[in-house]
Amino acid sequence: MNKEYAASTSFKKRVVHGMLLASFFSRIDGMYLPGKHALYFSQSLNFVNPCFVGEKITVEGEVIDKSIATKIIKLKTRVTNEQGKVLVHGESRVLVRDD
Repeated sequence: MNKEYAASTSFKKRVVHGMLLASFFSRIDGMYLPGKHALYFSQSLNFVNPCFVGEKITVEGEVIDKSIATKIIKLKTRVTNEQGKVLVHGESRVLVRDD
């Protein structure tokens, strides 16, 4: 979206697509959980505030449950901006494989 068009919208600035923000959750699973043994299984998403181009964000995942029987880890996920305002939140499930 260019600046001129963005100025005519209700946000008045260029907005980052919400799914771009949500895509960072898979990085948590692949880099900080068991890596190659982690399979991103599912994700719920709630887009609650806009992210504007140029904003610095923080992406977080907190383990809130794990099942030895099903080998699934549940995480609370969220993206916040520099002011601490939540932009996206949800839950992800990660399957931990044996191989």
